[in-house]
Amino acid sequence: MTQTDIIQKTSEYIKQEFSDDSSGHDWWHIYRVWKNAVTICKHETADLFVVELAALLHDLDDWKFNESEDETPHRAKAWMQQCGVDPRVNQQVCEIIMNVSYKGAQVENKMKSLEGFIVQDADRLDAIGAIGIGRAFAYGGYKNRPMYDPETSNQMHASFEDYKNSKSATINHFYEKLLLLKDMMNTVTAKRIAEQRHEVMLKFLDQFMNEWEGSDIQ
Repeated sequence: MTQTDIIQKTSEYIKQEFSDDSSGHDWWHIYRVWKNAVTICKHETADLFVVELAALLHDLDDWKFNESEDETPHRAKAWMQQCGVDPRVNQQVCEIIMNVSYKGAQVENKMKSLEGFIVQDADRLDAIGAIGIGRAFAYGGYKNRPMYDPETSNQMHASFEDYKNSKSATINHFYEKLLLLKDMMNTVTAKRIAEQRHEVMLKFLDQFMNEWEGSDIQ
């Protein structure tokens, strides 16, 4: 099977696996991350096959939807083995998947490879801007969280456990993660795109607070 065949087969598999998701981590999220990663890769000297595979498989073993005793992306690893992916590429993709997720404001980013930085940036770009706003509220509804609770303070999580166990309202999530992502981008291309998307979120939050307090009513 050629690399093109593997990517095509993987995209069809992931589309089927995530077709019924309503948490903001559906097929179209993965599709956007995939396409963003390809775009960023055009400006970087990176292995496109590794980038595409990691982007397509990055949520298959996500901790938010899978109870696992370790961080090994077992399903992604097995899929690549089934497709005959070179073991070294398989390992590289698995390492990207294990480190791609945001794990808390004060938690070190352990991503090492350029390919990983590209996929991580692509994933984070889809968490901000207009689509990021929509996804934040979709996930909040999926987890039965309130939109906003002015009596709860924002938490800058110092560990992955703290972040994973957080039950913050959706608006708090903007301050605990989404507004921090602009300065966490790795590549020049992603940094540029993130600037504009960040501004969209700031304008939204201003409007949200004005409406919450009724100060927009004359």
